[in-house]
Amino acid sequence: MNTGVTQLLSDPERTFSAQELAALAAYFRVVMFDTLHDRGTGHWGGAASSAELTTSLYFNRMHIRTNDPHWEDRDRLILSKGHASMNLYTILAHRGFFPVEELATFRKLDSRLQGHPCMQKIPGVDMSTGALGHGISVGLGMALAAKLNKRSYWTYVIVGEGCLNEGQSWEAIMSAAKFKPEHFVLMVDYNKVQLDGTEDEIMPLASLSDKLSSFGWNVCPNAYDGNKTEDILASYEWMDKDNVWPKAVIYDTIKGKGISFTEGKSSWHGAVIDDDSYAKGIVELKKDLQNKEAVL
Repeated sequence: MNTGVTQLLSDPERTFSAQELAALAAYFRVVMFDTLHDRGTGHWGGAASSAELTTSLYFNRMHIRTNDPHWEDRDRLILSKGHASMNLYTILAHRGFFPVEELATFRKLDSRLQGHPCMQKIPGVDMSTGALGHGISVGLGMALAAKLNKRSYWTYVIVGEGCLNEGQSWEAIMSAAKFKPEHFVLMVDYNKVQLDGTEDEIMPLASLSDKLSSFGWNVCPNAYDGNKTEDILASYEWMDKDNVWPKAVIYDTIKGKGISFTEGKSSWHGAVIDDDSYAKGIVELKKDLQNKEAVL
């Protein structure tokens, strides 16, 4: 592990700055790429696009207790796009929920770290996900539970376009607009690429902001880059500024972020990282990490 990142992770409980979060996300991409190459399986594209979103939540925003994963007042995160599990596993391990060494067991028989996260096996996972579409519904249930039980925790749901292609998502979006639970936030990892094509080829969502607004949501009017931690922290300021619920933030991201030949390519949704691709890609990822550590 690099000295800069090692120092940062020596105290994971503190609140990290934008520059520190950027370095962590760059490091986590290296870990993910290493692991997915070693295992010969998994989803690089969507895991790479959401790295800054999850890093910023777990190392700056969310109130959690790694020694008490089921703490009733913890903030919740549902990674609705569960195929990006390696991103979530990498974050949870480095945040302290389970040993980092366990990442090497990804998708092995009898491993806790299967292709899609399981809340019954993995500390820190708030919901088993993978069947695209049910994340918003479950998140709504958690947010309504907070309202009924007079709890103040936040519920965040990260979705991709695949989730928003499902009818159940829009049923939940309508229901959330009716019941208006507080501290319920939809975070769209809007990389515009899916399993076998672009969003426009599969099912166009434009204008997504207008769609969500017409369904009764408080949609952030600003365009944020979900691969820039400064923008993500700015979006948190918007989340906190009024009491109009539910809220949605659309983050423009890049599928396969960090490697020139995987960025924006549907072919890298779940492709095996072969030795040649690894040798080329890891150089770019480590260079990005080096650049981000240099400004710490």
